Amino acid sequence: MTAPFVTMTGMSKSFVGVKVLKDVDFDVRPGEVHALLGENGAGKSTLIKMLSGLYTPDAGTITVNGEAMKFSSTRDATAAGIATVYQELLLFPELTVAENVFLGHYPRTAGGWIDWAEVRARTRDLLDQLDTFDLDVDTKVLALSVAQRQRVEIAKALSKNAKILIMDEPTASLVEADVQRLMQVVRQLRERGVGIVYVSHRMPEIFALADRVTVLRDGAHVGTRAIGEVDERELVSMMVGRPIDSLFPKTEAAIGETVLEVRNLNHGRHVRDISFSLRRGEILGIAGLVGSGRTELALTLFGMTPATSGEIVMEGRPVRITSPRQARDLGIAYVPEDRGLQGLVKPMAIRKNVSMATIERVSSGIFIKPAAEARRAVDAVKRLSIRCRDIGQPVGELSGGNQQKVVIAKWLETSPKVLILDEPTRGVDVGAKAEIHTIMGELVKQGVAVIMISSELPEVLGMSDRVLVMSGGAITGEIDRADATPERVGAAMTAHRVQANGTGEAA
Repeated sequence: MTAPFVTMTGMSKSFVGVKVLKDVDFDVRPGEVHALLGENGAGKSTLIKMLSGLYTPDAGTITVNGEAMKFSSTRDATAAGIATVYQELLLFPELTVAENVFLGHYPRTAGGWIDWAEVRARTRDLLDQLDTFDLDVDTKVLALSVAQRQRVEIAKALSKNAKILIMDEPTASLVEADVQRLMQVVRQLRERGVGIVYVSHRMPEIFALADRVTVLRDGAHVGTRAIGEVDERELVSMMVGRPIDSLFPKTEAAIGETVLEVRNLNHGRHVRDISFSLRRGEILGIAGLVGSGRTELALTLFGMTPATSGEIVMEGRPVRITSPRQARDLGIAYVPEDRGLQGLVKPMAIRKNVSMATIERVSSGIFIKPAAEARRAVDAVKRLSIRCRDIGQPVGELSGGNQQKVVIAKWLETSPKVLILDEPTRGVDVGAKAEIHTIMGELVKQGVAVIMISSELPEVLGMSDRVLVMSGGAITGEIDRADATPERVGAAMTAHRVQANGTGEAA
């Protein structure tokens, strides 16, 4: 077996007296994909930031190709052959692709000038190696898609002769087609002998790509296994410290009468002639590619972009929803796709975020009643198992999964009849994902009707009673749970119009 190119031994790190990494060992071999797993807060980010030179360890050693190293900056790590592609891409949008790839180490002419012809030629060669033939090296980065920018970041790493490439949640912002393309790039890099540290919450990617997997929990090393020696259930158990029966714990709830009916609803290009019904105790999954109109439909139902035509019927009564307040008062709640920008005020305490949608219930005139606010927050923390120091903790200090639970708690305070969940588990770890799915199950048992929008097909198939598929702003398929397969849903995602008979075949 090939010897490791990088070995980390006894890595430890503390912040403000709190030990976030405890005596962790980790190594990466040439030509392998080594997945790094763990819940949010497990220590993954701290470990890779030490490997990339952003953090200096309090204890431990890093050996590169048999030589002990001390990284005091990212420049030191880059010089040792280690590069990182972060989830938040570090590119300059006003510069071209070629300028970004070689920024800081431009090839020079004999006279010391930047050799722009060489910059372009070498950039083109790097992109060709990544099968990225659709990019003009003179295009400004601001004009690129997220997936294209990511490939520019990878080319940038390769331009520095990276032997180890750290990829931090590389598919978090990608649609499925781009995920598959990125996975092929990872395989190509592995074949060329590049070692990949792959950090992701998505289990299918781990089993499709990884040669080995290391799990961290609470800052400690739980174990390193060959991927063929473990299954998903065992990995999840290693990550959360307890067995989880299923990531998709489908609850059999009694499905009742129709609570919401939508007839020929329209708003602009993204909501076109939409009709469907929703019943109490039902989870209605909405699938579709980015730009299919899923979120736009949610925003129209919630009154943020009111319908220009069509009809919304709530509990048998036609209503016109022109604002989120009106939607709330009718019993419709919306947990948005971007919890950080649209769902929370991160510097504010948990208790204030929980009461934000129902502030009139915890206030008297212009004065907030702290005891009432605190009581509701304490109940929410207990009910949803929100892990926090106390209800006064700023919500921005919580993990992604616990932040998402706070957003859900905020809208549950409105006692909704219809709860719209837009990407409810995006960016959360597997433990929190299973907990959020369990919360959904408890809600439908109580008679709440749930609309779940998700880009993760396993989530849609695992949690939905029915699946609506959207494409181009229209519904292109309606498929019952028993008939919903990846092939049928996938076919409807790319169809302009599909029969609603469960076949998923173009009409």
